[in-house]
Amino acid sequence: MRHVAQAPVSAPRAKPLKRPSQARARFTVQAIYDAFVRIWQAEGWERLTTRAVALETGISVGTLYEYFPNKQALLSGYVRHGMDMLLAAIEKQVVQANDAPWQERLHHLLRLTVGIDAPELQYYDARMLALEHQIAEPKHHRRVHDEIVGAWSKALNMCADLPHPPSALTVKTLCLSAFGGRRYVLLVHADDDATARAWAAELERQCQLVLSVPSRA
Repeated sequence: MRHVAQAPVSAPRAKPLKRPSQARARFTVQAIYDAFVRIWQAEGWERLTTRAVALETGISVGTLYEYFPNKQALLSGYVRHGMDMLLAAIEKQVVQANDAPWQERLHHLLRLTVGIDAPELQYYDARMLALEHQIAEPKHHRRVHDEIVGAWSKALNMCADLPHPPSALTVKTLCLSAFGGRRYVLLVHADDDATARAWAAELERQCQLVLSVPSRA
């Protein structure tokens, strides 16, 4: 009987040890993330260390290790925090924007999803995206997929003035076009703001056209 070689099972990926629940802990972790970004932008991933982040934050290394045992866990926590911020912004600025017409809600939904002209979201760049394979497993990508599609569905369902209710497939297709496109644009046009903005504007125009006609069964 022929034996098929199996790929080695990789070790569990590093992840944060805990998430802050108290106000003081949330303040500390936010300060850690802010220091992480400053060092990231100045030194890059290779020279970034948890010790340097602790010193930049003004806390002990032991305190940082209570949350992040290594820099991969720190990156993982930072990316997850960014997703939480995105979902919260969509809820506040789109879902709860009861008096806004659907075109305005769509504009903010797209602006936040593609991360262009969205200063309320945390910093994210192509280098971080390129490192996601070190911190994210398929189940993590599936979770983000379900969360962002769910946020879009909720947001567009709140638009009572839409010309036609979009189907679930239409909502999912538009959402993935925006969120997936954002990731690819970030990789190939990281330093080309004009191209990214032009793409976002054209995407918004196309989304408006799609939402203006009945969805196919």
